[in-house]
Amino acid sequence: MYIDKQDIDREDINIVVIDDEFVIREALNLLLESAGFNKVKTYDSAKTFLENFDPERPACLILDLHMPYMSGLELQNVLAERCAAMPIIFISGHADIPVSSQAFRAGAVDFFEKPFDNEALLERINETVDKLLLNWPEAQEKKQILERYGRLTEREQEVFMLIVHNHSTKEVAKILEISHRTIDTHRAHIMDKMQADSLNTLIIMAMTGGLI
Repeated sequence: MYIDKQDIDREDINIVVIDDEFVIREALNLLLESAGFNKVKTYDSAKTFLENFDPERPACLILDLHMPYMSGLELQNVLAERCAAMPIIFISGHADIPVSSQAFRAGAVDFFEKPFDNEALLERINETVDKLLLNWPEAQEKKQILERYGRLTEREQEVFMLIVHNHSTKEVAKILEISHRTIDTHRAHIMDKMQADSLNTLIIMAMTGGLI
């Protein structure tokens, strides 16, 4: 199994501020730069951010909840669909418990109501960056595995799930009502596309990718 695990350091991490209010963007930019973050990027909308989005770059998002055209929650969902390992700290001018709960369920790191305490926000950002540094190699490994799995055909995904759950070729053929030879062909394609050299490796990849 070949997985490209990329190590990063603190200077590699972008702090991305997405807020439709110019004053908030400028204030956060000054705050973050004064705190020693030298890769701060600001955007006035989720759309603008996505146009410049690089999933290979590690980043921590400071994301406004309520924005025109695409809300912070909608952007969070888009990033999840793209398997982007990006921790998100939400900010909002309105206390909205149901919405904030939804954001947390989708994996948000924290939720700050405007006006927020600068020191508390910086402390949370530093904690998030430290955790991102620790988890980045594993997150990239999972992302690569899911990308490979996504390149399998629908039938290959069915065969994949059955074989990593320890079903034999004979059992898979019976379950899917197709021939042993067809299963062998699918299996060979799966091993090639997943870059796995054995069934044991394939099972490990399925577990690492959260597929089982």
